[in-house]
Amino acid sequence: MSSTSFDAEWAGLKEGTAAATQMRLASAAPDGGGGGGGEDLKSDQAVWNKASNDVGQLVSGIKKAQTDFEAGQKGAAVSGVDSAAAQSELYQSWKTYLDGLSGKCSTLQGPMVQAGKGQVANDDALRAGFTRMNDQYKDTPATGGR
Repeated sequence: MSSTSFDAEWAGLKEGTAAATQMRLASAAPDGGGGGGGEDLKSDQAVWNKASNDVGQLVSGIKKAQTDFEAGQKGAAVSGVDSAAAQSELYQSWKTYLDGLSGKCSTLQGPMVQAGKGQVANDDALRAGFTRMNDQYKDTPATGGR
């Protein structure tokens, strides 16, 4: 029966623990089975900024659609015709919906940029904290050589 050295056993335990504690999202699987990204989850402020910009472009598109929708509504207000009344009610319903959607998109832009800044700052702070800890508490050299 062969005996394993303490250093080899310790290295195996550390390796097993490191593998068991990696965080992975199912949607970010590196095997191509899910969303994008590699093994590590990283915050990217440019992605948040682009998403915020894209939401802003939605607002522009909604405003244009509302203008076209309103122009098409002119002349449809024939009194005494049931279908005109139903169409007017439908128009008001869609107008209310599009106003709310535009407002939500406008309101969402700032918090998306802030979320990106906050996540990047949090990642940087955590990285700096671990670096300080690693600098302060160095592992002892292996016994018996490498």
